[in-house]
Amino acid sequence: MAELLYSRTKTIQEDKVSGFCPGCMHSSVMKLIGEVIDELGIVDKTAAVLGIGCCGLQMDYMAYDNITAPHGRACAVATGMKRANPDTIYYTYQGDGDLASIGLAETMSAANRGENFTVIFVNNGIYGMTGGQLAPTTLFGMKASTAPKGRIAEEHGYPMHVCETLNQLTAPYYLERTSCNTPANVLKTKKAIKKAFQYQMEGKGFSLVEIVTSCPTNWGLDSLKALDFLEENMLKEYPLGVIRDKGMEEK
Repeated sequence: MAELLYSRTKTIQEDKVSGFCPGCMHSSVMKLIGEVIDELGIVDKTAAVLGIGCCGLQMDYMAYDNITAPHGRACAVATGMKRANPDTIYYTYQGDGDLASIGLAETMSAANRGENFTVIFVNNGIYGMTGGQLAPTTLFGMKASTAPKGRIAEEHGYPMHVCETLNQLTAPYYLERTSCNTPANVLKTKKAIKKAFQYQMEGKGFSLVEIVTSCPTNWGLDSLKALDFLEENMLKEYPLGVIRDKGMEEK
């Protein structure tokens, strides 16, 4: 195990059995991140800043440097680390409660400054590990432990669209929303993650890839029904596609 952990030849601990719930897409996203880091040849110079909750479990499956930030503060921690070590490739890995609720100020401020790191944002519309509470991205009518009747606009506000909100700022370089619900979208997600890392390596600034995923456990659905709910409801509220890509605009 020690050789596997510290050899720096692979990003993923392949002898680990996934501890994620059936139907959860975290394991797919983490695998894609690991493949991208391997393919770019940056294992030895990459570090992850992990959010609290299911995102923080990534430390159990990867074999490269990481730090767990206080809840919601991953972008603030990544800012300090990137400025202190500009040659290191940093990315944050955060859920919707961590990034868009508790850490909204840190996320917006880092994006507004154009900090040169990558954000991988997993949007499953609910707080996962902490008990299924209402998140900024929870859909109308979608029940949560803190909203047993579902999201109601007058009481809870509206679902938050993170990419579109960040697109109102001048500095962000690259914003894209993807999913892992189909093989084709898995490939698109990997391509988006790779582009975000490449832009950081080129010193372009702030990039965020939002990945719309399912949470069967807290949605109260089995894996297949959760996938149907994602496709029929989540993707209507959060349509996939490139929101901003300054790299394409500059060509």
